[in-house]
Amino acid sequence: MRLLIIEDNQRLCQAITEGLRSQGFAVDAAGSAYDGLGVWQAASYDAVVLDLMLSDGNGLKVLKEMRDQGNMTPVLILTALGSIEDRVRGLDCGADDYLVKPFAMQELIARLRALLRRPGAALGRMLTLGSVKLDTSARIATVADAPLDLTRSELIVLEALLRNQGRVISKERLGECLYDFEQERSANSVETQVHRLRKKLASAGADVSLRTLRGLGYLAS
Repeated sequence: MRLLIIEDNQRLCQAITEGLRSQGFAVDAAGSAYDGLGVWQAASYDAVVLDLMLSDGNGLKVLKEMRDQGNMTPVLILTALGSIEDRVRGLDCGADDYLVKPFAMQELIARLRALLRRPGAALGRMLTLGSVKLDTSARIATVADAPLDLTRSELIVLEALLRNQGRVISKERLGECLYDFEQERSANSVETQVHRLRKKLASAGADVSLRTLRGLGYLAS
């Protein structure tokens, strides 16, 4: 899953970014309302963590503008403004959840996962295709109920393919799931991860096919 953090406190933003990346998320960060709006408009995200008191404006203006454009990405407001009036105002402007600073990283991660598990959102707990199962919360993959040893990148590829089973997912979209803007990638990095995952599934006896469709992308069936 790909997340956007809009937070002008650099140390806090870095801590949140590292915490979310450790849980398997790809994370982009913006340090102002202006940059946050531009980044949000430029890429597709599964959820956004939004501060309100930004150096160049109120985060609610960013949220309102994106909602006015029809963007319904789940948004969790993360702010020091904790009064009932502030919470109501944030939710009325289109936020999906509201967390007051200071906060525990575990709670932030749990709230984001809860948002992503809502109907129509990006994250469902258990994904299944044939003999392959993936528990997206525990980050455990199995084949015929036997554990499958996968790297973080291979788990991300498997999750993206299972969420799009029966549909072609482009190489570019897989790359977005694997890497954020700050991470460098080689020209064949996506192909390498798919190749390794395919070999591990075959070795485990999985009845799942990962097909490469030249010029289109990948298909799990």
